[in-house]
Amino acid sequence: MRFRISIFAFWIGVCLVPCGHAFAEQAAGQADTPPEIATDARFRAVVRAREYMVVTAHAEATKAGSEIIEAGGNAIDAMVAVQAVLGLVEPQSSGLGGGAFLLHFDAASKELVSLDGRETAPRAATPEYFLDDDGNPKPFLEASQGGRAVGTPGTVALMAAAHRRFGKLAWQQVLQPAIRLARDGFAISPRLAESISAMAENLFPFSEARGYFMTEEAVPLFAGTVVKNHAYADTLERIARDGATAFYEGEVASDIVAAVAGSPIEPGLLGLDDLAFYRAIERAPLCFDYRKWRICSMGPPSSAGHTLAQIFAMIEPFELGASNFNDPDAWRRIGDATRLAFADRDRHLADPDFEPAPHGLADPAYLARRATLLEGEMALGADAVQPGNPPDDRTRIFGDDASAEIPSTSHFSIVDRAGNVVSMTTSIEKSFGSGLMVRGFLLNSELTDFSFVPDREGARVANRVEGGKRPRSSMAPTIVFEDGKPIIALGATGGSRIIPFVAAKLVAILDWGMPLDRALAAAHLVNRYGTYEVEAGTAATRLAPALEAIGYPVRELELDSGMHAVRITPNSLEGAVDPRREGVASGR
Repeated sequence: MRFRISIFAFWIGVCLVPCGHAFAEQAAGQADTPPEIATDARFRAVVRAREYMVVTAHAEATKAGSEIIEAGGNAIDAMVAVQAVLGLVEPQSSGLGGGAFLLHFDAASKELVSLDGRETAPRAATPEYFLDDDGNPKPFLEASQGGRAVGTPGTVALMAAAHRRFGKLAWQQVLQPAIRLARDGFAISPRLAESISAMAENLFPFSEARGYFMTEEAVPLFAGTVVKNHAYADTLERIARDGATAFYEGEVASDIVAAVAGSPIEPGLLGLDDLAFYRAIERAPLCFDYRKWRICSMGPPSSAGHTLAQIFAMIEPFELGASNFNDPDAWRRIGDATRLAFADRDRHLADPDFEPAPHGLADPAYLARRATLLEGEMALGADAVQPGNPPDDRTRIFGDDASAEIPSTSHFSIVDRAGNVVSMTTSIEKSFGSGLMVRGFLLNSELTDFSFVPDREGARVANRVEGGKRPRSSMAPTIVFEDGKPIIALGATGGSRIIPFVAAKLVAILDWGMPLDRALAAAHLVNRYGTYEVEAGTAATRLAPALEAIGYPVRELELDSGMHAVRITPNSLEGAVDPRREGVASGR
């Protein structure tokens, strides 16, 4: 099945960041404040290499991945090293206590593999997990702190499963860069320092996190402070020696469970069995054709693949090729297509082991009908943006989701000397996760990605909490193919904004030939639920009056996309970082 799309042109001169469903919208409104600190956006040119490329959110992680490849390792070996280091130097975004999604292209077999390392709800959890004594949903900030928000971590299981299948170097060797850095110490980066300061009040109730991220006087650590994390090194040494079992069983698992149960805020239900029975799952990637390219991303429990495919398919009937960045009508069609796709996302998508997605979400006739809604000249009214009824072979009656989805996330992309490709997005949910810290790493708050409301108007919500279930995500590690060969690996951060971030960058790169570095620096405009969010301090704000004139409320805000990408060309590898973060691209 092919989806084809003709989409607006980005005008390079203005879209660069300059130097110097009502309930769903209500839930999303809780996420208007970005979950993480963004650094000042300064354009950084693409890095070119011939043999390999590693692009991550932190210089130390990129250095670790490069070290492993230089030692003879492959992209999966480098992935393990990168993730282990990110959990140390960028702990507010990801780590051993969180979850991840991985796309891996194996150059020898030409096989694309998707691994789901998403967290799971405790087996004891019920659909009323986030309701108060009166049956009302708890406020997000209250629910996201402490043990009740913690799901069974999946990152370590994913790292081990991928390495077992594809790794080249010894498991012990690929963890050594992180162990060494934790013992020797690393300097707090400006972004981490700002994040600690911004979240100090949230971290204060948790003694281990407070003692690690603050001075004895509870003053947040400042940039440049050298920190050693011997507890983290000890944990990694256990995992290096005994594999993932050392994390999911024994003393580490017991300490995780004790921390969750003994949380000073909102104790949780995570049990030893939840950890012992956790597995990373191989799932089919969700791929669709777009012009001469094939784009592959994550299927459920991520909503990214389905939603991206729908956005592209619904825009296809319209001739937007003559438009440019300054054309509000181009943004109208893109924004309303995104809104319609999100309406389906919020109604139909969840953990496929509990609620398989309707097979008709990608049906061409269904999407063609949805596309006719974009034929007007004004923004669609709220009444017009409703979930559709895609063809299905089962009777399904679902209510709309109500989850804020405010992940604190990191993305990295790797291409090794053999042409193997890794695109991985990794998260602990909101900044610093639950606030609980165990053996040198933070525990996630990912369970708040479930719908707090289990039923809507007598219909169950697909993404409601259930024991052992994985919360729906928007993480979108993506690999683009041309003539069967990978040409781009990329992904983003930003909660459910990840999906429109990735869609816009793919259009910029593929349709209009924008260089990789300029595409990642391009200003953001995002519309998920009716309000157009435009990136503050950029040329995107010039469109606000025109967008308002065609019917959209507009908000200017900081939009931290955290995108890191590799492009594979016939002559070189190009690595590019998002100027909104501290990423580094490096290769040989």
